[in-house]
Amino acid sequence: MKTRVFLFIGILLIYYSTAISKELTTGISQAQKGSINVFSSPDLYPLTAKWVSEYSRLNPELKIQVTKSEDKEITGMLQSGTGIGFISDESFVSVNNASTWNMVVGRDVTVPVMNTKNPLRDEIVKRGITATGLAKIIESTQSQNWGMLLSGIQIKAEVPVRFYYVNDPTVISGLTHFIGIKQLKISGIMVNNEQEMASAIQKDQNALGFCRLVQIIDPANQKIAENIQLVPIDKNGNGKIDYMEAIYDNVQDFSRGVWIGKYPKELSGNIYSVASVKPGNKTELAFLNWVLTDGQQFLNTNGYSELVYNERQSQIDRINESPKYASVQSDTNAFLKIKFLILLAIGVSVLILDILVRRVRSKKGIRTEAYSGIITPFDENSVIIPKGLYFDKTHTWAFMKKDGTVKIGIDDFLQHITGQLTRIEMKNTGEKIKKGEHLLTIVRQGKQLRIYSPLTGTIASQNTNLIANSNLINSSPFSEGWIYTIQPTNWLLEIQFLSMAEKYKNWLTTEFSRLKDFFAIAVRVHVPAFTMVLQDGGVLRDGILADLDPQVWEEFQTQFIDRSK
Repeated sequence: MKTRVFLFIGILLIYYSTAISKELTTGISQAQKGSINVFSSPDLYPLTAKWVSEYSRLNPELKIQVTKSEDKEITGMLQSGTGIGFISDESFVSVNNASTWNMVVGRDVTVPVMNTKNPLRDEIVKRGITATGLAKIIESTQSQNWGMLLSGIQIKAEVPVRFYYVNDPTVISGLTHFIGIKQLKISGIMVNNEQEMASAIQKDQNALGFCRLVQIIDPANQKIAENIQLVPIDKNGNGKIDYMEAIYDNVQDFSRGVWIGKYPKELSGNIYSVASVKPGNKTELAFLNWVLTDGQQFLNTNGYSELVYNERQSQIDRINESPKYASVQSDTNAFLKIKFLILLAIGVSVLILDILVRRVRSKKGIRTEAYSGIITPFDENSVIIPKGLYFDKTHTWAFMKKDGTVKIGIDDFLQHITGQLTRIEMKNTGEKIKKGEHLLTIVRQGKQLRIYSPLTGTIASQNTNLIANSNLINSSPFSEGWIYTIQPTNWLLEIQFLSMAEKYKNWLTTEFSRLKDFFAIAVRVHVPAFTMVLQDGGVLRDGILADLDPQVWEEFQTQFIDRSK
């Protein structure tokens, strides 16, 4: 019965797509030959002009007009619905009331840096610096030393601090807001550009400098320049860099930490794309997609920082969700849509009735086939852990079949966390994978987690049913929701690092304890109104990540998946 209903719905989809394909194709073609009006705040005009210039070169038939506009003019353009704009944080505050749509497309980050051979390096990395300590250094009229920054430790011989800063309005403004003063009177050494800053820090073991992040990154390898490292900031002022603040090891971790709110907001500004309403014109959408992909390279050359991959992908999914083309529908196509929706409703109704009948007939104890969305408790008793499977700490499982291939999937714990998935990204048959390497990506409404392989081998087959119905992972993670079969390379060796049911269940007890701490501390940084089912934090709810922001997903990725691979 179910197969016939799906076949019926499939035929309807083919019929509908064929009937209106000509209309959509025409609409897209017309949009591609249109024009775009682009405006920017004065400080972002060089970057915006570069974006427009490069995109025009790639699309010579498009007409793109770009104008430099003050805040009052930008407000008027937003109110009248004129084009799309690019503005900085400062302008965003002024025009936000007039804007009904905005999206982050880049970032401007000011960072403290020091020489890697600083004699107090270990203590600085362990404790970090605070806004209060920095204010003492900046406003001091006497000798400056690292003891003023590192409160709570005894420094036998005072180690001097030589403070350097770039003559850049953005850097100076960031410092002013960070240490909480109206006007910055710096007792330090001013340098004119990033080359002078990098040279000064590299030569001076006692240096402390403030500059833009991109000014100390080597463009050849996208790493921090030689003999320079970031100075950690003790954001919560507890005298140490705890796990919530440990983002300073490399550029990638730091950039991700800035995105998810672990870095002081005063030192990090956003670059926004703004419009009166969410862009629906095909040409505008294509331009914004380019800005979030190939256009990111021009941020660095203009002094700004690129968005991390996950943030870019989240923004791309956001602007491409339910696209609407600005074209007038004919009466015929409107009739086709109504007819299609009526027939589709009949098909879905029959399918729902069939599912209800099957559930009534099912035996007690069989779990619900799909994530219902009802808020229910989530604890150790909620997780199914079948015997006979091998489990990995990256929340994947493996099972060897009689023919020697190994089925791989995601464990029940993880699907309880994410809620119902909306899409997955899989590797192709024949690709080779290694234990701990990226295996697939699971997605819920643009928010995603990267999953790693529990084994080494070659992908023999993939579960193609997941392409159209990814929530099979939620309803049947160990049967219909399997991901791949692989031909293993080091099965006997690698299963020694996997766990079976009882051992894995004991390990999950620790995971639940960490999970409660994570949502009690990390999530509330980003979602102040968030609460668990019980006020005392004793019980989590099913699908707890489902409706939380991408930043929380990224933090979960770091703490529970990346950490275990």
